[in-house]
Amino acid sequence: MPTTPHDAALTWSIITFATAGVIVRPFRLPEATWALAGALALMASGLLPWADALSGMRKGIDVYLFLIGMMLIAELARHEGLFDYLAAFAVDHARGSPQRLFLLVYLVGTMVTILLSNDATAIVLTPAVYAATRAAGASPLPYLFVCAFIANAASFVLPISNPANLVVFGARMPHLAEWLRQFALPSLASIVVTYVVLRLTQRRALIKEKIEINVPKPRLSRQGKLTAIGIGVIGIVLLSASALDVPLGLPTFVCGAVTAMAVLLASRQSPWPVLNDISWSVLPLVAGLFVMVEALIRAGAIAQLSETLRAAVAQSVAKTAWSAGIATALADNIANNLPVGLVAGSIAASDHLPTQVVGAMLIGVDLGPNLSVTGSLATILWLVALRREGLNLTAWRFLRLGLVVMPPALLAALAAAIW
Repeated sequence: MPTTPHDAALTWSIITFATAGVIVRPFRLPEATWALAGALALMASGLLPWADALSGMRKGIDVYLFLIGMMLIAELARHEGLFDYLAAFAVDHARGSPQRLFLLVYLVGTMVTILLSNDATAIVLTPAVYAATRAAGASPLPYLFVCAFIANAASFVLPISNPANLVVFGARMPHLAEWLRQFALPSLASIVVTYVVLRLTQRRALIKEKIEINVPKPRLSRQGKLTAIGIGVIGIVLLSASALDVPLGLPTFVCGAVTAMAVLLASRQSPWPVLNDISWSVLPLVAGLFVMVEALIRAGAIAQLSETLRAAVAQSVAKTAWSAGIATALADNIANNLPVGLVAGSIAASDHLPTQVVGAMLIGVDLGPNLSVTGSLATILWLVALRREGLNLTAWRFLRLGLVVMPPALLAALAAAIW
């Protein structure tokens, strides 16, 4: 570990600048560029030996495999029109009611998040909802807000609902039954409270809406149906893996690859269009973040935070859980939830913390990003998806809405988890 305050200060400085680069993206460079630059700067300056950096990267193997599998199946579903079909299904069954459409989009977003992770909801469902609502003559923004907020609010229903869940728990992932016992009620509280508050904030916009009833519906092709079946099978396999305490990365990768091959072979399609559209830069981004957290461990920051938590737990487990959950949620919006999740996971691994404290940190990591656009990679990508459609939503407007929506949901979820 660094033996001088100068080394520790330099480590923190590099990580701070790299994290700021990931969030702000100066010169419009990809997020991964800044994460890798920070990792390389730590190694080049001698603050982190190459062997330790590689060790940090290897800690993320399960996460890389999980991300590849999920991105593959999500992109396949997009190519085969499954998300367009689901969005059109919601419009059709709204029967001209904007309030009913709002609820249906929320329910579709909830299921996509639970089974395909929050990134799929933010990246792939968002353009489909935009297209479907425009075709129905509705103002897309209230329904697009649904995609952003439910992507985080429902992201701890299952271990597979958010890559951050793997980051926080890693090899200590609870059995499925234990996970559901710990997070089912907090997830329900998060989903319901987020819906109620978000619905209230959009009530005026929805009252003014007029939705067409006769909107053309896309037909779901045979390949789209196969993809839907494959997603169902993947859900069963991953739930079984979680119940058997098997790491989720490899099963996710295998299921995604097998489903994609089956669908593409059945339709005699080339795999390159699907592979080319996957956001591969997410992988070096996560690898760079793992390296930076390894540097924090070497600098002694994780040990200091663990000692602080241990002392707080000795005073009161419940108060520590509340404080840890709220602090983690706020930290997401300063440093993004992936690095915050990695730090939380390192702290949880370094000490035997009560389940209430670790659970509260996970809730903070997953739900905290509903405060601002910088909170999670999924929300940042959601914002990018909006800009591709010509919608320029400011960070300030999202923050004003997040200040109303996120705190009640966070408090409700933490209360359900701690009490």
